[in-house]
Amino acid sequence: MREPLYKVEKITDLKDMINKSVEKFSDRPAYVFKTEKKGEFKEITYKQLKNDIDSLGTALINLGLEGKRVAVIGENRYEWGVTYLAVVNGTGTIVPLDKALPENEIESLIIRSGVEAIVYSNKYNEIMNDLKEKKNTDLKYFISMDLDESENGIISFKKLLTRGKELLENGDKRFIDAKINVEEMRIMLFTSGTTSKSKAVMLSHKNIASNLMDISSVLKVREDDRFLSFLPLHHTFECTTGFLLPLSVGASIAFCDGIRHIAENIKEYDITFMVSVPVLYENMCKKIMKSIKDQGKGTTVNVGMKVSNALLKVGLDIRGKLFKQVHDSLGSKLRLLVAGGAALDPDTEKTFNSLGINMVQGYGLTESSPVIAVEDDKYKKIGSIGKALPTLDVKIDEPNEEGIGELLVKGPTIMLGYYENEEATKETIDKEGWLHTGDLAKIDKDGFIFITGRKKFVIVLKNGKNVYPEELEILINKIAGVKECFVYGKPEDDGDYKISAKIVYDKEIMKEAYGVEEEKDIKEKLWQEVKAINKTMPKYKYIKGIIVTEEELIKTTTRKVKRNVEMKKIVM
Repeated sequence: MREPLYKVEKITDLKDMINKSVEKFSDRPAYVFKTEKKGEFKEITYKQLKNDIDSLGTALINLGLEGKRVAVIGENRYEWGVTYLAVVNGTGTIVPLDKALPENEIESLIIRSGVEAIVYSNKYNEIMNDLKEKKNTDLKYFISMDLDESENGIISFKKLLTRGKELLENGDKRFIDAKINVEEMRIMLFTSGTTSKSKAVMLSHKNIASNLMDISSVLKVREDDRFLSFLPLHHTFECTTGFLLPLSVGASIAFCDGIRHIAENIKEYDITFMVSVPVLYENMCKKIMKSIKDQGKGTTVNVGMKVSNALLKVGLDIRGKLFKQVHDSLGSKLRLLVAGGAALDPDTEKTFNSLGINMVQGYGLTESSPVIAVEDDKYKKIGSIGKALPTLDVKIDEPNEEGIGELLVKGPTIMLGYYENEEATKETIDKEGWLHTGDLAKIDKDGFIFITGRKKFVIVLKNGKNVYPEELEILINKIAGVKECFVYGKPEDDGDYKISAKIVYDKEIMKEAYGVEEEKDIKEKLWQEVKAINKTMPKYKYIKGIIVTEEELIKTTTRKVKRNVEMKKIVM
């Protein structure tokens, strides 16, 4: 079992977490965001945050929502966070909904979860008006984050806060005195997938609190850190690590204006800590190295990275001074990048670390609250996801001759089960309490875990060999001009599979790098590069066909490729 690196104060539940953070960091900013007035920033202190949580929770109980389920949907914003904490810390069960879902799927999840109230931003006004008219859900209350006044049966979030404050002043302590059962479901999260196939994961305070303490015990998170909230808050990775984690240690959260504004936001908010998916970091890395090359400094920087890495081994860190220009371009305070949600290109991690910006890779599932393993800044092996968190046990189920098998995990962060789906729960959590992750991995002698691929995505060839698409995708993504790719097994008449790849290219970079701009020429050039990759691998892994396109691959809101959808497009 992994030993903690840092001492962490015990938290029993999320209510306890907020109370302790307020006690310690009362006047420190919990949130920083832009006002409607250009160039101005507003801070919300921990004291103000708790007051708003208490007020909203009190008002919700006053509406008759004690012990009930409440949904929240909208952009990453302050009201979303207040709603989440007001519900879980004394009102009932929170049900975060994917803000990118179409109306029919939102409606279906509302029906399935049995929520009686929903808090939403004005982007969803039309959908909510439709739901009000249909009257086919359990919804009793529609609460708008943006209305100044309540109207037409829709409650203003602002007015609800005001009402809650009045109730508190008049001695209503139902929310403040509410006891938390740490073992019962207080969070319901839907997994990705079609509405009919998505599962509702039941999580408790104990699950989340255990995960937060585990993460903080191996990853140094400081009270002066500032997180950039970029990934959608409904997703468990962002919710736990980009929202609850900073609030548990007294750090602050800033909201990203969108993917095109990340670099700008990092600078203007003095971001120190960022949680995101590999594809974003890989693109950032490509842009940094391209800028260095365009300035004619490629050789100098490469030599500098080798020298600085050598000095680092003897305890001398000159990366900040040596690569000051790079640090300034990203914001001089950026110190830690955490990648999760998909496989990270090891070269991207090496590059950022060599430049003096610490990057670590983590791994988890919604069903595990979510983090199972993460690298730390003291002991790491590039290419691994680090070791399992201190309170978790992991093992490999039925390993093959290479030591690869399904990764199983057990511990206090494992979900209560799938809501109203006992069959799926039994398929995922066995009789001994082991969660079957569905991911293939191997564990080395030091306890470092290496993910090789998703069990259901593995291409099993006729000769019995296994091909892991993720391994090949990392290699293809390194080709200049490649934005992203998708590796799949194309069924053959003889029952075997032809390893193939769908490659999304950047026309401008293809022209700049290779002098080609017509699709047929681009395809020929990319095919040459793919054949060069083939020469570095065993023959059974050879990519034998490619499709090229400028059209972005279809993804989830957390930037994961929807492989089944892409396969259907190719087959059709």
